[in-house]
Amino acid sequence: MILEIDAGNTFIKWRYRTGADKAGMRGRWLTREFSAADLEDCAASPQQVLVGSVAGRALEQVLSQAVEAAWGVPVRFARSATTAAGVSNSYTDPSRMGVDRWLVMLAAWQRYREPCCIVDCGSAITIDLLDAQGRHEGGFILPGLRLMREVLTGSTAGILVDRDVHDFSLQPGADTSAAVAHGTNLMFSALAQHVPQWLQYQCSGRRLLVTGGDGELFCSLAGQGEWVPDLVLDGLRWALE
Repeated sequence: MILEIDAGNTFIKWRYRTGADKAGMRGRWLTREFSAADLEDCAASPQQVLVGSVAGRALEQVLSQAVEAAWGVPVRFARSATTAAGVSNSYTDPSRMGVDRWLVMLAAWQRYREPCCIVDCGSAITIDLLDAQGRHEGGFILPGLRLMREVLTGSTAGILVDRDVHDFSLQPGADTSAAVAHGTNLMFSALAQHVPQWLQYQCSGRRLLVTGGDGELFCSLAGQGEWVPDLVLDGLRWALE
């Protein structure tokens, strides 16, 4: 049994995998509040622990020590590479690419093996392109909804993630807080509507895959795209096994 962990800036998501494509029990913790005691949520003792982390070396060290103390197994961390699982990195120095971007590309390529655009709507929004040979053609990095709001308000209180489209207002705000929230909603909505149009005219014929905490909302606003919530976790096996 393998424990797979996606340590992001907001959440640490985890799941057990018992076979090539058989995911089992899962959960998540707030990254900033993680402690060794959280591993008690993981009922089974894993044979391997695979991790993709963009949460920093300090969190990686705490996680490694917690896993070693709990189960006596080492943690294997995925790192961005020049090539892996049929995907070629466009970066001259692959270590400078966030491993979450690398993992979603590996998972997307192994899933379809065709040209695609992957949008990851997390704390940051990343957009990456793969061609018909699995070559990374570059991408874009933008602030996500939460990050945009933090930049404007200077506050980290009240983390907002996994928004439902029914609670997503584009009406003009009647106070500063609402104006900030609805203004960032407007930017997110504009991006969701623009990406499919851009793909149609600049990169036609590419499959659009969407992941991340706000990915389902992105698909709803875009009116298209395939929502694949576990792409980062799916990529771990291709980077490490």
